[in-house]
Amino acid sequence: MKTKVFNDGLKGHVQRSLERATKLDKGEQIDAERIINFADPLDMMECLTAQRVRLYQVVRKKRLSITALAAELGRNRGSVTRDVNKLLSFGLLRLREQVNPGHGVVQIVEPVAKRFEMRIAL
Repeated sequence: MKTKVFNDGLKGHVQRSLERATKLDKGEQIDAERIINFADPLDMMECLTAQRVRLYQVVRKKRLSITALAAELGRNRGSVTRDVNKLLSFGLLRLREQVNPGHGVVQIVEPVAKRFEMRIAL
């Protein structure tokens, strides 16, 4: 996982720490988040095509198999598989195996974190 860099100094660090501590004291879970830094803007453009963003938005709301995801998006299963694999390689999605009674195991597509931050170094 990448290291986060904040520019708000000690005051911002203390504020974020207090917010997390308050959540933990209440027994709440801290939302997973991930920051992805792209050294080349073209890599980010490759990652975030319109179809991949749409795919990610659907997966954020519903955890689906690739076949069900293709049907939901109205797209070819092969195209959805390529897009899922690309988003897997960038660390935005993961596959979870789920037992499908009478049919073996199905892979469910789900997001890695609830929140993503993407940055480009120019």
